Amino acid sequence: KTITKDLMSWRPAYRSSKFRNVYGKASSREECYEGVPITRNVHDNHFCAINPKFLAVVTESSGGGSFLVIPIYKTGRVDPHHPKVCGHQGSVLDIKWNPFRDNIIASCSEDCTVRIWEIPDGGLRRNMTEALLVFTGHSRKVGLIEWHPTCSGILFSAGYDGKILLWNLEEAKVVKMFDSHSDVILCMSFNTDGSLLATSCKDKKLRIMDARSGRVLQEADCKRHRVGRVVFLGNTKRVLTTGVSQWNTRQVALWDQEDLSVPISEEEIDGLSGLLFPFYDADTHMLYLAGKGDGNIRYYEVSPEKPYLQYLMEFSSPAPQKGLGMMPKRGMDVGECEVFRFYKLVTMKGLVEPISMIVPRRAEKFQDDIYPMTAGTEPALTAEEWLSGINKGPILISLKENYKRPNPAGPKSAKRERRALAIKGLDLLENVSSKTDNEFLRMFYRQQDELKRLQKELGDKDERIRQLELELHNLKNVTH
Repeated sequence: KTITKDLMSWRPAYRSSKFRNVYGKASSREECYEGVPITRNVHDNHFCAINPKFLAVVTESSGGGSFLVIPIYKTGRVDPHHPKVCGHQGSVLDIKWNPFRDNIIASCSEDCTVRIWEIPDGGLRRNMTEALLVFTGHSRKVGLIEWHPTCSGILFSAGYDGKILLWNLEEAKVVKMFDSHSDVILCMSFNTDGSLLATSCKDKKLRIMDARSGRVLQEADCKRHRVGRVVFLGNTKRVLTTGVSQWNTRQVALWDQEDLSVPISEEEIDGLSGLLFPFYDADTHMLYLAGKGDGNIRYYEVSPEKPYLQYLMEFSSPAPQKGLGMMPKRGMDVGECEVFRFYKLVTMKGLVEPISMIVPRRAEKFQDDIYPMTAGTEPALTAEEWLSGINKGPILISLKENYKRPNPAGPKSAKRERRALAIKGLDLLENVSSKTDNEFLRMFYRQQDELKRLQKELGDKDERIRQLELELHNLKNVTH
């Protein structure tokens, strides 16, 4: 009896969660991008960037660096002679879209420069070589760039020279240089209002810095947990790192941003060697972990109490990923209850494959419990205001306007309608005598109209049943 009691006490408590059944759905071949000459550079980065207008992918090129920009709706095979952005003299190492202007993209390169480009609506018609702005300030190649999350016109770049430069695009100049790192900076992450910057570095230290001055507020010497990537967990005052344990297993660690002396918790993932990329969704409090060279994406729910990371499920695929881009929340398919979307780079196939994370429920109306207010495209501050010391969170928008009730219309409508015409195994057109083509078409459309009428009638009755059930439930509560 004692043994049984002890075992029961170790059993994890059941937690009810609306995201426990979230599943990953890979796109069909028609919805993928094929024939993309993805770069073979071994730099640990994603090599792609996505927004609701465009997909950008760093490409393999000789004599300089380039990247493709494809309108997001132009799926299918990419023309081998598709125009490129090709102004860099060295390989492109990172690209990021401006969070407030969908046509502006930043890139950094082995040529030690950071460049800002403006992509015309509809995409490129010819190769683009002239950038809007060219920034030179690093003495070695530039590996990372990050836009400020709430302020327009502020960009951060990190180079192999161990320096972070803060650029003011409105004045086209460098505002500040942070030189507190003694080696190559591996990752940068902002908190929600952009007042703090977390960094991981090859010197095995995790730092949290004031984003304006570069002053180090907290520092951890990670000897047991070699940090690879770091991400702020929204407004929870916590950061999460992925890295390698002292036993060379992949590991995640959770930290208090105000005290980096010891991690709050550490969890070993597996014994594989690829870098673990973390993606955090502050709207759903979900964390996604995707390993470079893996084919799977694990996802967890983050909670303020133990267990801090609640494992939910895993999306598996045989094709290894070189990098993953993520669509901003305002680009989600709200009608399909999509809460996250990855764009997976598969180098061997020259393929970019969208993967949707979906909450399995019927979306007869907008699901406000899984779509809280989220960051929009309006900046909260100007560069001048932020540099003067003002902090503001992002300006939030509702995704309700994006909601469209799921219906057969769309690329698969013909297939869906053909399927809908079969009721209880009987084809409605099976016994139609084809006297003439016109008669056949008239009969076909009549049957379609009848089917739509019946479907609407069924939907109305379902709604009435729900109303009656609710009234019955209310009456029971009153009598009790």
